Amino acid sequence: MGSFAAIDIGTNSVRLLVNDKSGTELLREMHITRLGQGVDQTGQLAAEAIERTMRVLIEYAALLDQHRPYQLRMTATSAARDSKNRDVFFTQVQAALGQQPELLSGEDEARLSFLGACADLDPAKGPFVVFDIGGGSTEFALGTTHPTAFLSVNMGGVRITERFLTSDPPTIDEVSRAEGYIEGLLTQVGQQIDTQQARMWLGLAGTVTSFASSVANLDHYDPSVTHGFVLQRTDVEALTAKLLALTADQRRPLLLEPKRAEVIVGGALVLRSVMRHFGLTELRTSERDILDGLAASLRTATS
Repeated sequence: MGSFAAIDIGTNSVRLLVNDKSGTELLREMHITRLGQGVDQTGQLAAEAIERTMRVLIEYAALLDQHRPYQLRMTATSAARDSKNRDVFFTQVQAALGQQPELLSGEDEARLSFLGACADLDPAKGPFVVFDIGGGSTEFALGTTHPTAFLSVNMGGVRITERFLTSDPPTIDEVSRAEGYIEGLLTQVGQQIDTQQARMWLGLAGTVTSFASSVANLDHYDPSVTHGFVLQRTDVEALTAKLLALTADQRRPLLLEPKRAEVIVGGALVLRSVMRHFGLTELRTSERDILDGLAASLRTATS
């Protein structure tokens, strides 16, 4: 009683956050399950992907029994939006956790990511552009204390990898086609969001934090270092080129989350393309994202 919990069921990872009523973090968990495996090609959630994800959600159910939160907000995003058989998955989630996930639109994702990322920032340093590189989609939002413009586009680490980067390592032609697709979507972003207003860019999610961890030479995951870490474009360019030249097996030892090795190149191309397209020399990494936005929405609703 007195705590709030949020679960984000993403295309690549499933995450849990439990905060007390003041917003202090009590528990944060993340597991890569790749729920979106094959969804871009088949329009279906694969049985093995559902099984992997359900194993983690059952673990989370046990953790929630220990913390007994006053309220839980659980959401599903791009992979569930794109799949024709999400009801099969949602029924299993209902059985394990007592409620079905809330299916978020891309715009809802963008708003929640912005609110999570900007909650602890000084508004005087804004306006901010927040971009969240997910597995199936990337969300962009502009604002200072609240988003005033936002957009979700269908590019993410899993989608770009599965659609374009079929060789290991990817060929020059595959990378070129992926970048052409990403560039077209970034043009749409620039047309709908006046990014020139931004005084700071914030990058969220696993691709960005993996890059921050690598550039900071961390040998274990340390959010006290990665949160607020400034990524230089020169470092993003160098690390992306390095990852693209390696096979998944060669990338695995370089990552603090080895399961990310299969899809990190897709996310890296999105990150590099964002910095190139919008002329960014640097961006700030944030460990606060949609999960924090979900938890904050519960605290606000009951205050």
